[in-house]
Parts: sequence; C-alpha cells; structure tokens
Amino acid sequence: MIGPGHLISAFALDLAIGDPMWLPHPVRIIGRAITYMENLLRAILQRVFVKTHTSPFGKQGERAAGILLVAVIVIPSALIAFFIIVLLQQASSGFLLILSEAVLIYLIGTTIALRELVSSAKQVIDSIKAGMIEDARKHLSMIVGRDTAELTEDCMLRATIETLAENLSDGVIAPIFYLLIGGLPMAIAYKAINTLDSMVGYKNEKYMRLGWAAARLDDIANFIPARLSGIFIVIASFFAGCSLTTARSSFKIMRRDGRKHASPNSGIPEAAMAGALGVRLGGPSSYSGRPVEKPYIGNEDTGDYFAAAQKALALVATASVLSVTAAAAVLGLRTIMWSGI
Repeated sequence: MIGPGHLISAFALDLAIGDPMWLPHPVRIIGRAITYMENLLRAILQRVFVKTHTSPFGKQGERAAGILLVAVIVIPSALIAFFIIVLLQQASSGFLLILSEAVLIYLIGTTIALRELVSSAKQVIDSIKAGMIEDARKHLSMIVGRDTAELTEDCMLRATIETLAENLSDGVIAPIFYLLIGGLPMAIAYKAINTLDSMVGYKNEKYMRLGWAAARLDDIANFIPARLSGIFIVIASFFAGCSLTTARSSFKIMRRDGRKHASPNSGIPEAAMAGALGVRLGGPSSYSGRPVEKPYIGNEDTGDYFAAAQKALALVATASVLSVTAAAAVLGLRTIMWSGI
C-alpha cells in the first residue's frame, strides 16, 4: 500500500532530480509508443481508405483509429503499472525490500513534474530579465502551443503564467489525485492520457479526428483536478501573499472567468492565478499562423508582468506543497484505518 512517506519521498525526488534523460521514464516510453501506434494506424488507414482525407468513410476510420489508439496506450500502461506493483509487493525483507521501495518511490516521482515545470518557466523569465528576447521565445516555444516569434515581453510573460497555472493541474495535482483514488496504475494511466492529448489532441486537420478521443478523455480526466488546482491556488495566494484580500480576489476571478476558456478545465486555474496576481491573462493568440481570439481572463490593469511571473512561480510551488501535504494526510489516515481493521 502506498503511504504518505512514499508520496513525500517521491515529491522530494522530483524536486531533487526532475526527469533526467539517463533514467528510464514512463512518459518517454509512452510517448514513443504513441508515435509508433499513430504511424501504424495511419498506414493501415491509408491502405484501407486510399483517400482518407476526403472520404467520409476515411474520416470515420480516423476517429475509430483514434479511439483504438487511446485504448492500446492507456490500458496497457495501467496494466503494466499494476503488475509492477504486484511484483514489488513480493519483496518482504532485506535488500529486495529496500530496492522495491526505491523503485516504487521513483515510479511515483515520474508522475509528478513540478521541477520541470518551474525550470522551463524560469528559463523564459530569466532570459527576459537578461534581455535575451530570442532565447526567451525559443524557451517559451518548448512549453506552449502558440506561435512565439512575434510575442512581446509582456505577452511571453502572460503565456508563461498561463502555462504555470494549467500545468500545475496536469503535472502535479492530477497525478496526485489519481494516485490517491487508484494507486500507481491510475496515476500512470492519467499520464498516458495526458501524453496522448499533448501529442495528438490538436484541433487541426491532421489530428481533428485521430486525436478526438484523446482530447475528450483528457477533458474528462482533468475535470476534478483542474478545479482542485484552482482551489489550491486560492489557498496558496493567502499563504504566499499573507493576504485574505488576495485569496478573495483569486476565488472571485476563478468563479467569474473560469469558464471563459475554450477548454472546460484550463480556465479554472488560469482564472485563479489571474485573480491572485492581479493581472489579465488570455487574449488574442496565434497558432500555426492562424489567429485565435481567446477571451480575456482577469481584470484589466497596468500590472508588472515580470513581477507577476516570478510570483506565479512561488504560487505554483506553494500550491504543490499544499496538495502533497493534503494527499499525504489522506494517505496517512487511510493507512491508520486499514491497520485498525
């Protein structure tokens, strides 16, 4: 059984080493599997429907292939994690027990991505501070889907704040939430869903149908975690800012603007972050050269976006610590209850 010590150790491990390339990582393995299966399914579709992009049957085939892609990635990921847990539980004493605990902590740690999130955001912020605008645009392009070539400093900082808020849910709150309700197998299944969405869940001609199932499943999977993330940002705004007024503003904007976003989930933590920082997020963006009119989130102001971005880093870190603390308390209570039965 996963206990509070496992989660706290895994969180500390992520903060210490992040996701080093020299260690095997489930998300990278899942990513390679997605690429392989996408190419295989597209090749099959091309054989069955010669004119896939124009044939209505080809379009239906793409959507069916997308559903199959989700199934063959998510289900095996969860099953493999389940069998690994079963195998680790066979160790009862000595070196094997220590090794099994270390492997379990590492695997839990791979589902959490706070260090990578903060590090990526800091690269953008630090580059802007140093006046290295092209480097900032390059770093930002690695963590957002929008076009970055023409973005001003404030626009880049707004995009960084939005990414911090949204990925607090994807990279920290959601994995911990699913770890609580379904152990490592469900946390790994969530990472598979999230990776699918990030790779094929785009609303463009290439992925509109093939990525439909992945995008919809990701929306469902993130519905509760996104709202928990908003709540944790509100609480974090009180602790980080030591101000009840800041927390009230965060909660107010979350309730008012949280549903303005095209995504049913992303707007919730973004609105909470906008309210906590006293800035306005959203607005017009460009994706693959195509302008997209996104609604504004937060109150119009003349705020310092550089200071706001730095504060956003602190809010994300604080919210993450709060979520881990809450989850560890739940795991501890569960352990006590099970030991008493």
